[in-house]
Amino acid sequence: MTTDTGSGTGGGSSGIRPDGGAPPGAPPRAAAPAHRAVTRRVTWQKLTILPVFLLALLLATWLWFRGAGLDSIARNSVADGNVWLRLRQHVVLTVVSTFFVLVIAVPLGVLLTRRRLRPAAPAVIAVANVGQATPAIGLLALLVIWLGIGMRAALVGMVVYAVLPVLANTVAGLRAIDPTLVEAARGIGMSAAGVLRRVELPLAVPLILAGVRTALVLNVGTATLAYFGGGGGLGDLIASGITNQRMPVLVLGSVLTVALALLVDWLASLAELLLRPRGLGAS
Repeated sequence: MTTDTGSGTGGGSSGIRPDGGAPPGAPPRAAAPAHRAVTRRVTWQKLTILPVFLLALLLATWLWFRGAGLDSIARNSVADGNVWLRLRQHVVLTVVSTFFVLVIAVPLGVLLTRRRLRPAAPAVIAVANVGQATPAIGLLALLVIWLGIGMRAALVGMVVYAVLPVLANTVAGLRAIDPTLVEAARGIGMSAAGVLRRVELPLAVPLILAGVRTALVLNVGTATLAYFGGGGGLGDLIASGITNQRMPVLVLGSVLTVALALLVDWLASLAELLLRPRGLGAS
């Protein structure tokens, strides 16, 4: 009886290549885990540079504000926790309005890409475009006349103003999908709802998230006008600084608004990377 030395660990025909590669005919190595692609996209620079800049900006503003020598009018504008109150109102306005934008725009965008409602898509997008083309302050004034002074009018105005980016991107993302992928999914027995949930929406996620990011930043800026309709927000500080000609109050309100917009945009960019399907944009 002979022994096949070629199968031993020391034999020359063991099939192990000197460079460590797989032998001819061997199954391919397993692909790297998908989470590594996400890790490569979310770099330490992405996680640290903007937050550090914002912290430095806010610290410098706070130090300057403390040494600005405020008079009684300026102190009254920021007394009794008014800055935190206005900041909290601004965040609430932004979050709530963006939530309603998503609830309205994403389902509507899906419906407008279905066969029965597809012819209505240009007209609906044109109506949404009119809402954004209208000057925000004029739109808010009309809503105050209709709904009265308060946060409700401000929220409705912000939703109308920010619905277009999410709606247009949802429609564009779903239309950009290769029809052969949809046909293949239907060919293996998936229902229309299953194709939408497991094929179309995941592929459209990058464009939808880009629209959400745009809507968030728009809402942060538009929320400064909510003050004129009685909705509160950081616009109170900005308007108080302009009306009373108090530069420190004006600068404080403006810097907080800019910092909030940059923070929201940064968080939305991280969400774009983390929520994107793992098979897309892995490079």
